[in-house]
Amino acid sequence: MPWWWWLLTIAGFVGLAWVVLVSLFTPAINYHLHERIAASSPGFVRAISAIGQISPHPGNKVDVFTNDPAFYPAMIDAIRAAQQSVCLECYIFHPGRVADAIADAMIDRARHGVTVSLVADSIGSFPFWYSSVRRRLKKAGCRVHNYQGVRWYSLARLNNRTHRELLIVDGRVAFAGGAGVADWWMYGKGRKKPYWRDTMVRVEGPVVNAIQGVFAENWLECCSEILDGDRFYPALEPVGPVTAATIKSSPSDRFTLARVTFQSLIEAAEKDIRISTPYFLPDKSLRRALARTARRGVAISVILPGPTSDQRWVRLASRRMYGRLLKSGVRIFEYQPAMTHAKILLVDESWALVGTTNMDNRSFEHNDEVNLAMRDGDVITRLGQDFAADLTVSEEITLARWKSRPLWERALNPIVWILERQQ
Repeated sequence: MPWWWWLLTIAGFVGLAWVVLVSLFTPAINYHLHERIAASSPGFVRAISAIGQISPHPGNKVDVFTNDPAFYPAMIDAIRAAQQSVCLECYIFHPGRVADAIADAMIDRARHGVTVSLVADSIGSFPFWYSSVRRRLKKAGCRVHNYQGVRWYSLARLNNRTHRELLIVDGRVAFAGGAGVADWWMYGKGRKKPYWRDTMVRVEGPVVNAIQGVFAENWLECCSEILDGDRFYPALEPVGPVTAATIKSSPSDRFTLARVTFQSLIEAAEKDIRISTPYFLPDKSLRRALARTARRGVAISVILPGPTSDQRWVRLASRRMYGRLLKSGVRIFEYQPAMTHAKILLVDESWALVGTTNMDNRSFEHNDEVNLAMRDGDVITRLGQDFAADLTVSEEITLARWKSRPLWERALNPIVWILERQQ
């Protein structure tokens, strides 16, 4: 064989080895606090606002929608009432009955002169790009763009996806939460499987301007257009009692604002922490923070998917981590009726986070994410009621039960750890 063939072969192996090393062994940032400040204190609000680059907006109205038969109709009603603009950003927009219903509403508004803009992730929404629903939207005049398509000049950012799920109507009403656009949130995924458990919030008030700005960021990146004007940013008056802030998170050399916010809130808790997340692979420093917080007497409860998880390998990797957390006093529950996809963090009676961030490396290091942080007793109580209801249909995983997990599951531990840095 010619010398150049051997050179190319060696270069290929070196390149592959580099990709494996970077993917699996890049050290995580060792997040830790200079000092702990109580989550309920004014000092914490000042600190988290400055560090997270967020601005709390008073005067908002927030409605919580539990599960998809509730929030999809509300989203469609909001779209059909649009007079100026509709902006939708999704990681998942999959063809089906739900996509058709939302597309029909968007098409109707576009034909009535409303500016309709859609950003969908090129990988998460892959089936959409070759579907009839996309063609119908384009034909009706809707502006449709994909996020981070596979192009030669952006290959280095291929792992950066938009995981944001946002709907903003007329710059006045916004929906945020964990759900994309797909039938499995409404009808179930797979034969005889129930619809997914999830939560969305409907927001009105001054914070909607900030949520619109999050959409505008990725819209600019997709098509070079800067969204401005009253069509997207009307003057917004206070309409309710909720103080809310938008936490926009994008990768920046492995550091993200979402990761800082989660660490800060968990360390700042004084009484209790309630977490719902579909993918639970916290890095070492976050696991240490959870354990430290539990050991100083804060009650921590975590609801995760049970056997109905849509990512069984991820669930195995997650279960591998239970032991140390359980020993420190963290209580872990697995939701039984269906796949749970809710992404909620409740800290004391002080803070509620609802959004798209999973407690895993993909959300904390690679994805564009968005969360709504709220300081309102009624919203926290409402979300807490859902959490309590979910506990009644969840099974607690005690330390004894974890230790008695099947031998085959324990045998897979050396394999599934690979997912810890990739999911």
